[in-house]
Amino acid sequence: MAIHYECRHCRTPLGSISSLQGITENRLGLHFLTLEERSDIIAYNPDGDMVLKLICEYCSEAVARNPELLLVSNPLQ
Repeated sequence: MAIHYECRHCRTPLGSISSLQGITENRLGLHFLTLEERSDIIAYNPDGDMVLKLICEYCSEAVARNPELLLVSNPLQ
């Protein structure tokens, strides 16, 4: 199983961890998330890999400049 990080808005791959020996949710800090945050951030792809949906720097800056983008379901496709 691998962990992939991708932007939740533009779906740009942000990185991956492929060797999970010794990597736990606690070491990644995922145990601090509430159930709602977990369901919003963590997904699994068909291969069984974990996908963490974050926000890339570009999308973060765009939303900071134009907060109304958050009202659209996919602001930066």
